[in-house]
Amino acid sequence: MTSAPPLPAGPPFAGRSLSGVFTSAAAALGADGFTNSLQLPRTRRAVVVMVDGLGKALLKRYAGHAPFLRSVLEGDAATLQVAFPTTTAASLSSLGTGLEPGRHGLVGYDVLDPERDTVINQLGGWDPLTDPRSWQPHPTVFERLAATRPAPAQGHGGTGASDGTGRRVSAFDDPGVDAVTVSLPAFEGSALTEASLRGSRFVGAKTLQARFQKAKEELHAATGPVLLYLYLNELDKAGHQHGTGSEQWLHALEEIDGAARRLSAAVPRDTLLMLTGDHGMVDVPESGRIDYAELPALVDGVRHTAGEPRFVQVHFEADASAAVRESTVAAWQETFADQAWILTREEAVQAGWFGAVDARVAPRIGDLLVAAHGPVALYDGRRVAPAAFEMVGHHGSPTRAEREVPLLMMHRPRR
Repeated sequence: MTSAPPLPAGPPFAGRSLSGVFTSAAAALGADGFTNSLQLPRTRRAVVVMVDGLGKALLKRYAGHAPFLRSVLEGDAATLQVAFPTTTAASLSSLGTGLEPGRHGLVGYDVLDPERDTVINQLGGWDPLTDPRSWQPHPTVFERLAATRPAPAQGHGGTGASDGTGRRVSAFDDPGVDAVTVSLPAFEGSALTEASLRGSRFVGAKTLQARFQKAKEELHAATGPVLLYLYLNELDKAGHQHGTGSEQWLHALEEIDGAARRLSAAVPRDTLLMLTGDHGMVDVPESGRIDYAELPALVDGVRHTAGEPRFVQVHFEADASAAVRESTVAAWQETFADQAWILTREEAVQAGWFGAVDARVAPRIGDLLVAAHGPVALYDGRRVAPAAFEMVGHHGSPTRAEREVPLLMMHRPRR
């Protein structure tokens, strides 16, 4: 049996983490109460382009298909760690709130609601009886900005800051930072948006090019400080369906590269334009897509399974005996120890995988966690559709390929 690689440490939530992007941008815009952990330059307009599924390793591997992004990667970029599990719901919630998953509570793709004893899909399958605002009660960065005025710029004696055109702006008369989301219309008012990205003015556009155009229009129309969030899902969708490096995936990457180059050339001078991802992605061959429910020893004493195929979360029956639990854990270790890190909730929390964990959140995390480091995707065939096994690209586990994303500075503010 091959020994597992060392257990990864949890993300540096107070350092170079995706959770610091919005909060650092808010601080760079002069808003009070935010920490600029990423040391972003002071600006009047900040744009965060979120490319769902863009891991740093993937961008480096296929940089020839993205010449503009490659030039920025080589010249003005940093590496960020995303939240664990490396999945959209957890990462975007950390981005939107500035908090670790153990605080905001969106601890996976499928997550157990222990109070109602049901598993919730946190992207598109929320139970109508679960209120997103109660599920994630902390204020988002957008909500905090709505109640915050920009602080006077240092070096100006508190009289105000330049807006990049030479015009002085009073820090006391300024209405505050306008938060804008440009995304797919279907996501306006969605459960995930209400839970973790609420509080901004929403601008919907269906196509990738239309979203970039809306972002450009919003930036040029802004009369005060603005934080603009531009979300793109095309790359992630192509990766899941066809795999990274496929013709469809490369087409999406090339389209993003061209649109990003044009936006960079068209933004106002006083704009900080950044691009990042919410997770990476790895391809799993058909032989590695396994229905673990076909192995009874792996689900003995198990009440719920949750998580995602590369980060399975197992919840035992409340009355499952210690012997049954130990036997099931041993079965997982015997079957997948050479393909996955297998650890208890307590071990994962101690390793810092979820950051600080609130008491209300802890029961949402599985009693047993199975995080793949080999080329496998593990499904509970009792509760997923057969089509799920056709998925090529996967993410969720804390491997470097899945947890590291780039932060590209595509345009820095200029006077």
